[in-house]
Amino acid sequence: MDEETLRFYRSNAQAYAEWAKAPSTRLTGFLALLPPGGLILELGCGAGNHAATILAAGFALRATDGSPEMAEIAQRRLGHPVEAMLFHELHEVEVYDGVWASACLLHVPRDQLAGILAAIHRAMKPDGVFYASFKVGDGDGRDGLGRYYNYPSPQWLQSVYAEAAPWDLVASDSSEIKSFDEAPATLLHLTVRKTRPHPRS
Repeated sequence: MDEETLRFYRSNAQAYAEWAKAPSTRLTGFLALLPPGGLILELGCGAGNHAATILAAGFALRATDGSPEMAEIAQRRLGHPVEAMLFHELHEVEVYDGVWASACLLHVPRDQLAGILAAIHRAMKPDGVFYASFKVGDGDGRDGLGRYYNYPSPQWLQSVYAEAAPWDLVASDSSEIKSFDEAPATLLHLTVRKTRPHPRS
């Protein structure tokens, strides 16, 4: 993760946690694609709003965030372990039924995104489901608070997913949001399934 962006979240963890919006309406649809009680990895859990919904629905959860300060806030709120983990520290193989990454991979430097997506793919079980959201744009840059964004176009993002690993598209749509700095943005939501290997003939 970009160091300046990580410093922002570490320094502003409490304010960001107080600002955090209600859980995404797309979470219900994501959970419906998973086996009951399946194991979910959440990347960038923030204040734990999505994690609370996941746990209440009866799923097993490994909740993580890149900021130790944010992870501590979420852990207190949830009464459930939350790990401080950076994206590149994901090394497991075929462990998770689902990976939920709401508005966090948008901070991954563009030249590193394919590698992170490949690690996520590797960590998922066959047929595992992966959700992520990104701020749409035409090239990377920083917002008014100094946070780095990869600002992908839908076409560029599609090519990076394809470069990283084989996926089957489940759903793709967009929504209009206001960020922590009150700036408007278009958020692209992608849900994909890990492609099951074809049996050898």
